[in-house]
Amino acid sequence: MTKPTVGLDQAATVPRSTSTPRTRRAAEAAQAAADDVPPTVSAPRRRERAAGARRRDLTLFLIGLPALLVLLVFNYLPMAGVIVAFKDYDPTEGILHSKWIGWQNFHYLWANGDAWRVTRNTVLMNGIFIVANLVVAIGLALLLNEVKDRSPFVSRVYQSAMFLPFVLSYVVITGFVLTFLNADTGIVNHLLRSVGGGGVDWYNSPNWWPLVLTLVEMWKGVGFWVVVYLAGIISISPELYEAAAIDGASRWQQIRSITLPLLRPLVVINVLLGLSHIFNADFGLFFQVTQNSPTLYPTTDVIDTYVFRSLTSTGDVGMAAAAGLYQAFVGFVLVVAANWLVRRRGDDALF
Repeated sequence: MTKPTVGLDQAATVPRSTSTPRTRRAAEAAQAAADDVPPTVSAPRRRERAAGARRRDLTLFLIGLPALLVLLVFNYLPMAGVIVAFKDYDPTEGILHSKWIGWQNFHYLWANGDAWRVTRNTVLMNGIFIVANLVVAIGLALLLNEVKDRSPFVSRVYQSAMFLPFVLSYVVITGFVLTFLNADTGIVNHLLRSVGGGGVDWYNSPNWWPLVLTLVEMWKGVGFWVVVYLAGIISISPELYEAAAIDGASRWQQIRSITLPLLRPLVVINVLLGLSHIFNADFGLFFQVTQNSPTLYPTTDVIDTYVFRSLTSTGDVGMAAAAGLYQAFVGFVLVVAANWLVRRRGDDALF
C-alpha cells in the first residue's frame, strides 16, 4: 500500500499547528524587529555622508567667521590688557616692562572712600532702571497688543513714537532735559510758578536726580524693550487665547494665565543680561545729562564718571584698568549667581 503524499502547503502548515501561542508571538516579535533594522550602509556611502556633513559644517563656519573674528578682536584679545591693573603703567616702558605693584591700584581705588559712594550709586541706579524698564515695557507691550487687535495702523504709529528716542544720542537728549529743567527758562519751573509754587534749582538739587535720571532713561530706552516684549506676545499661539475665551476667561485672566507665564523665559534672559551690566553705568546719561555738575555727585556720580575724571586729571591708567576689572569681575559673579538661582527654581536659566 502506498502512503499518501503531503503537499507543500500542507507541510508548511503542520509546524504552525503544533506551535504554542507563546512561540508564535515570539516569532512575530522577532520578525518585526528584523523588519525595523535598516540595511547595512556600505563604506563608500558612509564616507560620502561624512564628506557632506563636513562641507555643511564648513559653510556654516565660514558664515559665522566674521562675527567670531569681531568677538575675538574686540572682546577676547583686550583681556590680556588686564595686567595693567597690577602695574604702575609707564608709556615709555610699555605694558610688559612697567613696574609690577600688585594690588596697589585697587587700594587707591578704595582708600579715599569715594569708591563706596560711586559703587552704591551705580548699583542702585541700574537696579532702578532694570525694574522700571521691565514693568513699564511689559505694561506698554500689553496695551499695544490690545490696540493691535483693533487698529494695526495706530499700533504701528505708537511703536514708532516709542522707539524714536532710542536712536537719539544723549547729547540731543541733554538739550531736551535743559529745556525742561533750566532754573530760569525751564518749562517745569514755569509750570510750578504758574500754580503759585517756587522754582527749583535742579542742577544744584541732588536729591531729585535719581527720579530725573530714571524718567530720562525710561523715555529713551523703554521703546526698544516694548518692541522686544511685543514680539514675544505676538509669538504666542492664538489658539490658547481662543480656548481660554471659550472657557469664559476674561482678558485680564488670559493675560495673567497665558501671556505673562509664556513671557517668563524672555523676561528672565533680559533681567540676567541687565544684571551683567549692573556695574557699568551709561556714561552719556550720567555725565552729559547731569552736565557733570559737582553738586550732583552724591547721587549721580557712578564708577564710569569717577574713573573718567580720575583718568583725565591724574592720567593714572593703572587705576582706571583696576576699576574696569573690578566692574567686570563683580558683574560676572552676579550673572553666574543669578543664573544659578534661576536654574534651581526652573528651566529658564540663561546657561
